[in-house]
Amino acid sequence: MEAQTVVALLITIALCYVPSLWRTIIHNRKLRSIPTIGPSGSLTSYIGALRFFFQSQEMVQEGYDKYRGSLFKIPTLTSWFVVVSGDRLIDELRRAPDDALSPLEAFRETLSSDLTLGPEFFDDPFQVEIVKGPLTRNIGAKFADVQDEIIAAFDDLVPIQGNEWTEVTAFNTVMDIVCRASNRMLVGLPLCRDPDWIDLTKQFTMDVIMSAMVLSIFPTGLKPFIAPLLTRVPRALRRGIKHLEPLIGERLELKTLHGKDWSENPNDVISWALDVTMDRPRDTKALVRAILGINFAAIHTTTMSFTFVLYELATRPEYIQPLREEVEAVMKEEGWSKGSVRKLWKVDSFIKECLRVSNVNPGKFESKQITMNRKVLKDFTFSDGTTVPAGGTVMVPFDSVHTDADNYIDPKTFDGFRFEKMRGNDNENLKHQFVSLSVDYVLFGHGRHACPGRFFVANELKVMLSHILLNYDIKMGDERGRPKNWKFGVHGGPNTTAKMLFRKRAKSGV
Repeated sequence: MEAQTVVALLITIALCYVPSLWRTIIHNRKLRSIPTIGPSGSLTSYIGALRFFFQSQEMVQEGYDKYRGSLFKIPTLTSWFVVVSGDRLIDELRRAPDDALSPLEAFRETLSSDLTLGPEFFDDPFQVEIVKGPLTRNIGAKFADVQDEIIAAFDDLVPIQGNEWTEVTAFNTVMDIVCRASNRMLVGLPLCRDPDWIDLTKQFTMDVIMSAMVLSIFPTGLKPFIAPLLTRVPRALRRGIKHLEPLIGERLELKTLHGKDWSENPNDVISWALDVTMDRPRDTKALVRAILGINFAAIHTTTMSFTFVLYELATRPEYIQPLREEVEAVMKEEGWSKGSVRKLWKVDSFIKECLRVSNVNPGKFESKQITMNRKVLKDFTFSDGTTVPAGGTVMVPFDSVHTDADNYIDPKTFDGFRFEKMRGNDNENLKHQFVSLSVDYVLFGHGRHACPGRFFVANELKVMLSHILLNYDIKMGDERGRPKNWKFGVHGGPNTTAKMLFRKRAKSGV
């Protein structure tokens, strides 16, 4: 490339940052009353933004320690994060009207969804209605199918030879199992085992995440030019249409023939999507986009979570036997069902604790430093008098809340049965279970916009963990302890290359 071309390209890129810089300067004046972590000047704040890429956890914690119970801000390359702390203000954030603090617009901005998934994905987000409604209602009805797929997937992907140890790459194997189990719930057999469909849904998940992460560092003016170089969503939609269009067409014909109350209507995401969109315009592409979007949410959340849980279990062997005993006792008494899984208090507690402290132990990374993101659509004033101006983003610090000594006894110590012990009486049973929402446990957010798929995710996590406990011995491949996680600014997750060893238990499970 000639020198003049390079210079022209650099000038173009720099000019694209000018509007972002100008908006930052104007917005900074409006945010002046909110304390800053790092330099607060319109230009010097970029030093803090660069630091945030490498020390996001430390900066968030510094702000939380200094300003707990109020608000503080942290610079990024393109904007400011305003962080809300303290039970009272977190609850005010939860209750704020959507026309002032919008979770939908925050999610849309975070994912750059208009450029990756297409604006239609949030213009009519009927996929959320599917997850809140028929998917959640059918967890019990589809329980046996999902459990069957988990067993089959483990048999296929973790092949055991006698008493020998089998080595697998943990993250990839978990993603494969989660993908099959989730799709057994969503699309059923045989599609949930179709190699091309499995590859499509996994690749779609990774493409959306990686595209969003890369686009987050670019100013608004550059994103439309960068996005086509990154996203493979249009290609994924074409692949998805090849799989689903015949099924959707057949289902529409059957509905026309038998009527909307047809008793033999297949119980899957295609039927759910058609039912939810019955009274609105729809096309095959929109239905496929929604189904892939549900897959994205299910696969990403569950894979990340279960990999964290596996790493903790493999490096904390003292928990294996009491967890096994609980699963064996409950299943012997009641068998496998959604109801019996709900009685696995120790299993539920262990998973909840793994994800509570997934950010604090040495060598770990903040997989989710912030949560409850809200785009400020109009000036909003909290009860302490602090006003956040329109155009910004407010959020809650995930790790800081979960390791606050006011919320938990000895908060930075792992206690796998912490929440089981807190469920000491009938009045506390629901409050401390994994899917419960509160201002001191914000894994799923809080309030009416909390993760709608958390019930399905929790059920899947508990069945997978129970299956491992009953049927396998496990340990880390290098036996060096908990593997370090990856990070990129506020983004991050469990190590994706770490190896784990599986061996069949001498005594078969239930």
